[in-house]
Amino acid sequence: MTNKLIIALAQLNQRVGDLAGNAAAMLDWRARAEGADLVMFPELQLTGYPPEDLVLKPEFVRRTMEAAERLVDATGDGGPAILFGSLHEEGGAAYNAMLLAENGKLVARRLKHELPNYGTFDEKRVFAAGPLPDPVEWRGIKLGIPICEDIWLEPVTAHLAKAGAEILLVANGSPFELDKDQRRLALVQARVTETGLPLVYLNRVGGQDELAFDGSSFVVNDDGGIVVQMPDWDEALRLTEWERTANGWRCATSKRSKLSAYPEDIYRAMMVGLRDYVGRNGFPGVLLGLSGGIDSALSAAIAVDALGPDKLWCVMLPSKYTSDDSLEDAAECAAMLRCRHDVIPIVPGVQAFDKMLDGADGLAAENIQSRLRMVTLMALSNTHGHMLLTTGNKSEMSVGYATLYGDMAGGYSVLKDAYKSTCFALSRWRNANRPEGGLGPDGPVMPQRVIDKPPTAELRPNQKDEDSLPPYALLDRILEALVEDEKSVGETARITGADETLVADIEKKLLRAEYKRRQAPPGVKIGTRNFGRDRRYPITNAFHTGRNDNSGL
Repeated sequence: MTNKLIIALAQLNQRVGDLAGNAAAMLDWRARAEGADLVMFPELQLTGYPPEDLVLKPEFVRRTMEAAERLVDATGDGGPAILFGSLHEEGGAAYNAMLLAENGKLVARRLKHELPNYGTFDEKRVFAAGPLPDPVEWRGIKLGIPICEDIWLEPVTAHLAKAGAEILLVANGSPFELDKDQRRLALVQARVTETGLPLVYLNRVGGQDELAFDGSSFVVNDDGGIVVQMPDWDEALRLTEWERTANGWRCATSKRSKLSAYPEDIYRAMMVGLRDYVGRNGFPGVLLGLSGGIDSALSAAIAVDALGPDKLWCVMLPSKYTSDDSLEDAAECAAMLRCRHDVIPIVPGVQAFDKMLDGADGLAAENIQSRLRMVTLMALSNTHGHMLLTTGNKSEMSVGYATLYGDMAGGYSVLKDAYKSTCFALSRWRNANRPEGGLGPDGPVMPQRVIDKPPTAELRPNQKDEDSLPPYALLDRILEALVEDEKSVGETARITGADETLVADIEKKLLRAEYKRRQAPPGVKIGTRNFGRDRRYPITNAFHTGRNDNSGL
């Protein structure tokens, strides 16, 4: 009977659909795990997570099964066993699975029982639920192998404990959200308390479309205490030593990495999401319209930290309403970031449209400026291959203060899920700190004036955002209640102290702008209810929660 065990935890990135690349990476990290008995990998490490409707394609399932067989065969070299995530097809149904392989043979396969179907997750769309999993007996140890959602509810771990499991090895594909570290730990400690078993929580890292995965893997012993904490945002390998005691198995390794605090955690999520999106979709770099305002300055800083100064191209596109301060601030920001900066006035284009349309005015004239900037930036993108990075924030998109086919245009938006208040916090933090792994400069990355001056689109004389919106500190509290917490107008007014008429107006703007958000580019999810995967409202919608709406029954 084995009394000592070394389990290597491989916290890795993944590329969805890259079966050969993901398999090669697993074998490479396995080779680095010298002395390990078992190397554990995250959920669906072979396919990448989430694979979404790729699972509905029979050819993808077939090739995944073949790649899994080759991985099993590769363990015939006498090296450590591997426990890895893949998919399994049986009886015409596809399952989210973990495979244990050693000495060229498949030792066991376990299928995910609890399929998440909320928020960003829709696994019931593509996977079938497996039965309650029994422990796997390996080298005289009974291993419980729940998969991610299997530990968010009690039945799977309760079943495993009753069936004699001695260690819980949990592979995860858990995307980043604010304060999720605390929620994961509380959840794991609850399962440990219920079962009396130590638990390994292994998570993936990296960006996948709108999701950023932070890793932050950890090990909790049967007393509920964390003994191993892996880093966030970076790939890592951690060898953990286990020993059998009179009270069961315990992890004897004690090593804890420090996790990123707010708002660095958000900033790094944005970096990782942008880095993997740009790199894996083959863009040579990104370009953006640098206006002299805080949103474009923050987007530029994130791009430089994620990709490097040589991969960012900033373009200032002044109109006759652009202030000298904005011109100066944009130029200084680009100089601080050490990236390319060009100035292309849009005045001739505006004049041409005035002639074509016989003097468009009001909102139409404002939107022409925004759309001319988009046309110019997209022409540069088409010519040079750089992806256009859009710079709008969640506050603006919530209330529709964005121009369709104008400043909304782009391939990706790092600020998509960040309210304006969050953008201020991130900008202040970045001016005082350099993120770990950041490729940008030390020291400030934007002039202080960019943070301090009142936000404005500069599409008409003396324009300020707060001419038609409440102060962002109040607006964001209203939006958090309406969007994140799904509160009614009345509830939101009571929570925030705002006038109910104002809240009702904000709700109407929020609902009316749904058609714009459906056409917005993807962007990094950081909160609990991002526009897109999390929050899916009908475009055509007559329901409002204001006092005098829908009251004709």
